[in-house]
Amino acid sequence: MSILFELNTLLGTLDIPIETGIFSEAPPDEYLVITPMSDSLDLYADNRPLTQLEEVRLSLFTKSNYINRRNQLTRLLLEAGFSITDRRYIGFEEDTKYHHYCVDVMMEYEMEV
Repeated sequence: MSILFELNTLLGTLDIPIETGIFSEAPPDEYLVITPMSDSLDLYADNRPLTQLEEVRLSLFTKSNYINRRNQLTRLLLEAGFSITDRRYIGFEEDTKYHHYCVDVMMEYEMEV
């Protein structure tokens, strides 16, 4: 299992296009981009990692008010067991007319041996 797989499955239930890395098509008025941020090994025993921490950034781009979608994403992620490590408004992009809001999400997985 990976955080990308879980997020794509979970967020796929929303009525919003999702891409990983960059949005490859002509962007709609609202969309999400998932960007992997870190993948670290943690909790060692007998010189072997027992867990893997994966963290991604969800970037919400919207031409309307972002607050309702932010709240919906937050509830959905927390109910599914994800840890939210940061939420922040990046700003309004004057050239594209999108509000950009980020949610950083982390999940811990047992190491597959």
